[in-house]
Amino acid sequence: MKDQPYIVIMAGGVGSRFWPYSKSSKPKQFLDVLGTGRTLLQMTFDRFREIAPAEQFYVVTNQAHASLVSEQLPELFDHQILAEPLRKNTAACLAYAAYKISNLDPNATMVVAPADHLILQEGRFLQTLVTSIAAAQVHNRLLTIGIKPNRPETGYGYIQYLQNEEDKEVLKVKTFTEKPNAKLATTFLESGDFVWNSGMFVWKVESLIHAFRKYMPDLSDVFEEGKSQFGTSTEASFIATAYTTLKNISIDYGIMEKSDQVFVVLGDFGWSDIGSWQSLHELRDKDDQNNVVEANALLYETENCFIKTDSDKLVVVQGLDHYLINESDNVLLICKLDAENKFRDFVAQAKKKGEDFI
Repeated sequence: MKDQPYIVIMAGGVGSRFWPYSKSSKPKQFLDVLGTGRTLLQMTFDRFREIAPAEQFYVVTNQAHASLVSEQLPELFDHQILAEPLRKNTAACLAYAAYKISNLDPNATMVVAPADHLILQEGRFLQTLVTSIAAAQVHNRLLTIGIKPNRPETGYGYIQYLQNEEDKEVLKVKTFTEKPNAKLATTFLESGDFVWNSGMFVWKVESLIHAFRKYMPDLSDVFEEGKSQFGTSTEASFIATAYTTLKNISIDYGIMEKSDQVFVVLGDFGWSDIGSWQSLHELRDKDDQNNVVEANALLYETENCFIKTDSDKLVVVQGLDHYLINESDNVLLICKLDAENKFRDFVAQAKKKGEDFI
């Protein structure tokens, strides 16, 4: 591909809805969640190598996990791993990457993707990327990739777009809605002009920086002041200080919901954010009773369950329906498979028992 883009992989999440398999020391993006022999981070890297060389990748992660990125992606040099000293959400993460890349190539195109998503039809995905990269060349335009919904999912954000008979692939965004209730999600699905928000973006670096200056001037002022330090020996100390002053705001809230230059490219390529045990249950192979079993287990009158352990311990289960059983290291979790809204409480209470449990 001519003028190959820079790829920014966001790998700073904690994966709390996959606790205790995903822990703070090794969140889900660094795990082989799908049993492919490659972690989610590695699978994301592999996917984008189709359109960019390794030297044009940047991974933004928490400082505590920089060594994990280096270990799992030995193709990257240290300067390609952007270590955040504090978690300040996606606006700060993408500002760091944008200003870093701008110093190298102010005319660069930047493709952004979370590290922990699944894409089943990679050929169709790459076609969508080609369309998005071309559309992003328009001055100040910000592109997001929307996923055609096939169910009234309440765990995703939604994007409403304006119909355009002249261009049915690149459409102007009308509204963003975060995680609607079931009734509203059904309405969105039936309306035909809503897509799921994938959290993937494409833009010219100069377009994103322009948007930061316009909609988040406090943030842009910080990075403008320190831009001469990117790529130097003082970059890490600048970032350490800068992050103490930044607000915790997502790119969606900080820019995408405010800008009138946001467009969406529609995608249909077998996407999942693998956001919970239940979503992983839908993806994995199952037995005749719809159970995912990754354990030495005996099941009786048990259906729609997910049983996963990290030892050879025999697990005997009787009479459960729609439950999760997971033993990881020193934690045994037994809960309803769809109890993802409880995981914050689980982790908070486990932390009181000791840091080793989270």
